[in-house]
Amino acid sequence: MAPKKLSAKRSRRDAEAEGTSATPEFDSHRFRSAEHQQRFEAIKGGSFHRERRVQLRHDEYINFQKEIARPHWTSLVTPMAKFDPDIVLEFYANAWPTEEGVRDMRSWVRGLWIPFDADALSQFLGDPLVLEEGQECEFNQRRNRADGFDEEAIAQLLCTSGQDFTRTAAGRQVQIMHTNMTTLTHMWMALLLSNVLPSDHNSDLPLSKCQLVYAILTRMSVHVAQLIVDAIYLFTSMPPTRHPLDLDKSNRALGFLALITGLCQSFGVPVTPNKVIRQPITRAFIEKYCTPRQA
Repeated sequence: MAPKKLSAKRSRRDAEAEGTSATPEFDSHRFRSAEHQQRFEAIKGGSFHRERRVQLRHDEYINFQKEIARPHWTSLVTPMAKFDPDIVLEFYANAWPTEEGVRDMRSWVRGLWIPFDADALSQFLGDPLVLEEGQECEFNQRRNRADGFDEEAIAQLLCTSGQDFTRTAAGRQVQIMHTNMTTLTHMWMALLLSNVLPSDHNSDLPLSKCQLVYAILTRMSVHVAQLIVDAIYLFTSMPPTRHPLDLDKSNRALGFLALITGLCQSFGVPVTPNKVIRQPITRAFIEKYCTPRQA
């Protein structure tokens, strides 16, 4: 079912509220309220989790490319090569929830409403997975079950021969270290930690993310748009902190830079992409960073 599009125009109530004498002055072209402008000031100066593109010839790493094509993730792995940092910051500032308990999955950028709910993102990514009302993807179903994932099976698939999860003293699986991963696991980690669950921590893969890689490799359906929505919402709502060495900078990093730039552009926002994303996943990248070292 096609998602309902929100009106891109600002409501009369929002416009009237901005004109009241009780409202503090703010840049009404760029921000929903004075609070959102303050949020912009709080998050600017921080770092970014930049995405990657997959750039492989048709005969290179065929299994990896097949698992990208099978769930229709082509748009996910070919984001814009550059992003607009000002648009990204305004998106996150204006998406900041000012009312506790209200999860408003939309932002406001340069006079236009930008929805980022699962339907809107799924449509932007080319509808990689169509679900019925109330239906969950297989990955989410399995994740919510007490007996959802077999950790031994995960280790056998994601680790090189004879390797396993690192474990606590009580024997609980914690993560797979990068030195114990297969080349294919490394490749998926590089992609997922850039484009789906942004993180600069890539020395290991925690259990929850191992489960996602396992789900992909065993061909479970994965609602990737919902994963991205949940991650964006975490970015919008996390409290800003100051960098310990430079108090003018935020110590938080924001993700989905090219995706947000492209999403805003698709709703008619003029963008000026001028910052490049990360090094793409190419054959040379895989051979250098994803191939297990020989002892």
